[in-house]
Amino acid sequence: MPAYDDSRLMKALRLEPVDTTPVWIMRQAGRYLPEYMAVRSRVTFLELCETPELAAEVTITAQQVLGVDAAILFADLLPMLVPMGIKLTYEKGEGPVIHNPLRTSADVEGLRELQNLDDLGFVFEAVRLIRRDLPADIPLLGFAGAPFTLASYAIEGGGSKNYIPTKRMMYSRDGLWHTLMSRLAGSVARYLIAQIQAGCQAVQLFDSWAGCLSPDDYRQYVLPYTKQVIDAVTPFAPVINFLTGNPALLPLQREAGGQAMGFDWRVDLRDAWQTVGYDRAVQGNLDPVVLFADIPTIREKALQILEKAERRPGHIFNLGHGVMPDMKPEHVKALVEIVHESGTR
Repeated sequence: MPAYDDSRLMKALRLEPVDTTPVWIMRQAGRYLPEYMAVRSRVTFLELCETPELAAEVTITAQQVLGVDAAILFADLLPMLVPMGIKLTYEKGEGPVIHNPLRTSADVEGLRELQNLDDLGFVFEAVRLIRRDLPADIPLLGFAGAPFTLASYAIEGGGSKNYIPTKRMMYSRDGLWHTLMSRLAGSVARYLIAQIQAGCQAVQLFDSWAGCLSPDDYRQYVLPYTKQVIDAVTPFAPVINFLTGNPALLPLQREAGGQAMGFDWRVDLRDAWQTVGYDRAVQGNLDPVVLFADIPTIREKALQILEKAERRPGHIFNLGHGVMPDMKPEHVKALVEIVHESGTR
């Protein structure tokens, strides 16, 4: 058995007892880390994503500096859309910008489902390099955006507060919506399976924007496609199903599948775990803004979450979303130490 199979994270995903609560941090290789900025200052964000040696370096360094229980591949949700026909740039101060948003039937019909993944070879080469150089007992997580989050980006052209173009298509052009979601679901499944085959031990599916939906709309327009992805990927590796912004979606999140349910800070972890069922691992769910507080407050808030997990096997500690760029790295390191010290079973 590979050493990483006996790691805290993989045991937690299997609901097995561990010596202490595993912890990793979403966006753990990011601008708050001086070690990351030393690399990032030499290249653009997209160049960093597309250079396997550099992506591997920042992935491994973040794991080592923080002492977390998993590395997560340094990449971004959106570059997988480029070989599908999306024109993407990253603008300073704006983040990702899509220059040909999907608004018409012709736009959607022109979106190619990913069959050949050669154009994303830089991702899989980064995975191979990371797995080669990462300590044998540390698992590597891959990830992708869920179909709804990718569809929203592609339709909106970037971020959104109200998702009007996305929901307009969803409500008024049912056939077009399902064509788009079907192509994205097939593409995401292939992309995640390829990450696993290249060397990832588990993957996280990010549905960062699905919280804008009502339960009825999530069930009708989104759940079948998220479930399609998770059902396709699960035979290859565990899937963490991460959904943010709407606790009313928890029962549907469970229905969509995954070995672990990832929660944001808007939900009580004890209640959420009871809702999704104790036959699933759970991940979360400290509000990232807590890390701006002093260390005693960080400790207090982390202990509250550990208490809500009730030392039940299957809890993976994480933030409720990604760490922020202006966070103090020593606060992130302190959080990891607090979880490891306090999560001892």
